[in-house]
Amino acid sequence: MHKMIAAIVLFALLALPAFAQQDVEQRKIAYLIESVATLQGAAFIRNGTEYDATHAADHMRLKLRFAGSRVKTAEDFITYCGTGSSMSGTKYTIRFKDGRVVDSAAFLQDKLAEYAMLHPGQIPASPVH
Repeated sequence: MHKMIAAIVLFALLALPAFAQQDVEQRKIAYLIESVATLQGAAFIRNGTEYDATHAADHMRLKLRFAGSRVKTAEDFITYCGTGSSMSGTKYTIRFKDGRVVDSAAFLQDKLAEYAMLHPGQIPASPVH
């Protein structure tokens, strides 16, 4: 009985950093999606069609659900959900209200860097998938 309890406690202690890291990554992903959802006057261009910020964020949430376990980090989210169409291979772009156009991946990478500056004490993403 004592060995079983010790094994459970050991597992919990070893798993805690992984769970904490997963929580940090989920917060980063939520921050990226919210950064998209709250852009004012931007057009998100996906496969030649323009969408507003709300629709773009909804699409990223949908892609996140479909990506499932492939998305472990915010960087994975950018790669699998925010970079381009998995069907056509076309990159997603954002046209801001000032007319400037950027790849959505570059925008999301900038937002991820911004998140890191706003939350300096959080655990960095693990390079191991």
